[in-house]
Amino acid sequence: MKKIILLAGVLLTVATTVTSCKKDYKCKCSKTYTSSSSTTTSDYSIYTYKDTRKNAENRCDENTTSGTDFFGNYSINCQIQ
Repeated sequence: MKKIILLAGVLLTVATTVTSCKKDYKCKCSKTYTSSSSTTTSDYSIYTYKDTRKNAENRCDENTTSGTDFFGNYSINCQIQ
């Protein structure tokens, strides 16, 4: 009986350490316009990812980009909050 309890305890410990905890992580993005005379930064978007921290950080980083639109050159930077 003691062996079964010990084995169950070991299996429970292994199962909890192997599986990662999924939580809600907020990814906050800001958009920065750059011109020759000024730089303007504003809040752009917020995403929520229910995942592990590492996966949420990777998904958040995928939103980081740069380009040009009607208002000029911009960059979008995102970070987990």
